[in-house]
Amino acid sequence: MTLLDRLNNDIKVAMKAKDKETLSVLRMMKSSIQNEEIKKGESLSSDEELTVLSREMKQRKDSLQEFKDAKRDDLVEKVSAEIKIVDRYMPEQFSEDELRSIIESAIDETDASSMKDFGKVMGIVMPKTKGKADGQKVNSLVKESLASL
Repeated sequence: MTLLDRLNNDIKVAMKAKDKETLSVLRMMKSSIQNEEIKKGESLSSDEELTVLSREMKQRKDSLQEFKDAKRDDLVEKVSAEIKIVDRYMPEQFSEDELRSIIESAIDETDASSMKDFGKVMGIVMPKTKGKADGQKVNSLVKESLASL
């Protein structure tokens, strides 16, 4: 079952349950995937669907931080609820130990010896963690690992 099929089924369930908040978020996610398919001109692969979902999650997390900074508690609650809904469709996230292991193997693979090799290491790590780890967290862990060399 593709992500789009799963979203369609969950939209039907949300409509029957009259869950407006969930329905709204599911429709936005479906719309984003369909817009990406239109741009591409064909159906998306599961990796491409994951990229779209990751982008949706990142947008919401960025908005959440901005609303917190602006002390807009009403919007913080709304976006937090949206994040929980989008999170149901995201793959299980890597633990910090798993991330460190991936980073260490990338450092070994590239023979990285300093911060100058940051780009090389990130080039190997990011495709492996796509959708399964927050990019900012990966970034900080790579910098930490390279700084300790």
